[in-house]
Amino acid sequence: MKQCIDNLNLIKPFLKFDSEDDFYYLQILRRRKDNPDDQEKNTVSIKDYYIRSIEYLEKKYDEIKSLCEYFNARASIRLNKRSFEKVCFRTLNIITTQMIQNDYHSAKQAYSKACGQCHNDNEKKWIVDIDEDMIDQEYEIMEYINCECQPDDCDKFYAKIPTKSGFHLISKPFNIETFKKKYPMIDIHKENPTILYCLKG
Repeated sequence: MKQCIDNLNLIKPFLKFDSEDDFYYLQILRRRKDNPDDQEKNTVSIKDYYIRSIEYLEKKYDEIKSLCEYFNARASIRLNKRSFEKVCFRTLNIITTQMIQNDYHSAKQAYSKACGQCHNDNEKKWIVDIDEDMIDQEYEIMEYINCECQPDDCDKFYAKIPTKSGFHLISKPFNIETFKKKYPMIDIHKENPTILYCLKG
């Protein structure tokens, strides 16, 4: 049996739907670092999903896993919810800019680009990207963010999501400048996706 990273039960509590306008952006991405022998681009998008309910995600989950396994790809989901309305207006803006620049061949990717750019979440979620060489410093890192990085919250962390090379700490926003003075080697992502499903190997 193939070993995998399956974060469905960790991800589902983040998915909150307050209106018909809400969705979460999920992409199946094939990365060159996982497929160095047969891929030129750093990332190739296999398929996008627009998650409008937990039930829809569960219904599509076997398909998502099958595509990840077939293409040796990763199912990645952004934990800050999106708005169909905002994405449509951002898409229009992107296409207009592309047309002004005579960049007509990129128009087909405008909707996906807009989904990646604009969230509509009052509770912003950041990612503290911990690689395997920093795993043993997990609690020290968390304590530093909680105690030393403004704003003053008792606990800025929502969850720990396993990845292929370590884990993602899902956090509330905090002062990055303070954090980077002590941990310049750790990446903080304000709008990147986290792993929903992928093979380990």
